[in-house]
Amino acid sequence: MNRANVYSAALMEHNAHPDYKYELADFTHTHEGVNPSCGDEMVLRLRVSQDGLTIEEAAFTGSGCAVSQASADIMAELITGESIEEAKHLIDIFIRMIQGDKLTEDEKDALDEAYQLEGISRMPARVKCAELAWRTLDAALK
Repeated sequence: MNRANVYSAALMEHNAHPDYKYELADFTHTHEGVNPSCGDEMVLRLRVSQDGLTIEEAAFTGSGCAVSQASADIMAELITGESIEEAKHLIDIFIRMIQGDKLTEDEKDALDEAYQLEGISRMPARVKCAELAWRTLDAALK
C-alpha cells in the first residue's frame, strides 16, 4: 500500500487545519474515546436539538495521529446538521468500509469526503485510528 494513497490531500488538510477541533460549550452529549494500542484520545461533544432528532453541532478535542484527527474532523463535518438516524447509518457504513467491506455507490456518496479514508482498510495498524471518532460517536449517541 502506497502511503500517498492513504495520506490523501483531504486527510492531510483536515489534520493540519481541522474546522471542528474546539471546545463545544453548550453540548448535550459527550463521550471520551481512547485507542489504547497507540495512545490516540479524543473527547467528542455534540449539541443535539431539543427534540432529540438532529445533531446541530459536533466538535472534538484531543490528540493523536494524522489519521485519527482527520477522521474525527471529517466525521464532525459530515454529521453536523444530520439526523441522529442518519449519523448512525453513516457510522455503520464507515466502520464496514474501514474494515474492508465493499460499498455501494450510494454508500460512497453518503460518506462524501470520508470515503477518501477507504485505503486505510488495507493498513491494519491504522484501522483503529480511523475508527476512533466513529466509535466514540456511536457511544455518545447511546
